[in-house]
Amino acid sequence: MRIIPAIDIIDGKCVRLTKGDYNTKKVYNEQPLEVAKMFEAHGITSLHLVDLDGAKSKHIVNHQILEQIASKTALSVDFGGGLKTDEDLRIAFEAGASQITGGSIAVKDPSRFKSWLQTYGASKIILGADAKAGQIAISGWMEASQQEVLPFIKNYVEQGVRYVICTDIGKDGMLEGPSFDLYTDILKANPDINLIASGGISTYDELPRLAAMGCEGTIIGKAIYENRISLKQLAQFIINQ
Repeated sequence: MRIIPAIDIIDGKCVRLTKGDYNTKKVYNEQPLEVAKMFEAHGITSLHLVDLDGAKSKHIVNHQILEQIASKTALSVDFGGGLKTDEDLRIAFEAGASQITGGSIAVKDPSRFKSWLQTYGASKIILGADAKAGQIAISGWMEASQQEVLPFIKNYVEQGVRYVICTDIGKDGMLEGPSFDLYTDILKANPDINLIASGGISTYDELPRLAAMGCEGTIIGKAIYENRISLKQLAQFIINQ
């Protein structure tokens, strides 16, 4: 299972939110590149980079930080937040993204999302399935859709999606543990997908449990920044797999 630390960007700084609420913003580092290099130094190879300014603005904003990290580290960067147009995707990939995550666009403009799958291939496009009380939430989690999580994912898997990031918004930033039951249900319905668990990771012991369930990766944010899980522990987990 890949360990995928998260760097969320507002105003060029590394921040974390609680349950996606911009009013809970906490700045952890003003230099995202420094944070990315620190991850890389501990054997981490993947990064989840979220453009929170982009999510709010509904277009890519922090592509220069993506370019910095992609050009000055060897990290494989998954980039998301506000990607709405073909031009946004072009900018993201040209700036060095290895993959992009589309969430709101997959709800609001499914034909465009499907065209991205066809243009770039299923290895490059991640479906972002952000769950709130069993329904998909969009627009930086500020808006609820009427779509249920499991049918939403199933539909896109049938359209060719192979990578899915599922974040339980109720768990995000709470450090109370991930949604094991939700991930079990998703994997049972879609055994062949690469499921990336996100939201609520709080202790080291949760990582082998997610790996044993069949998650392809797990995104860890606040647990790292609040020193609940050390980078040394993550380095050891990577070695021991």
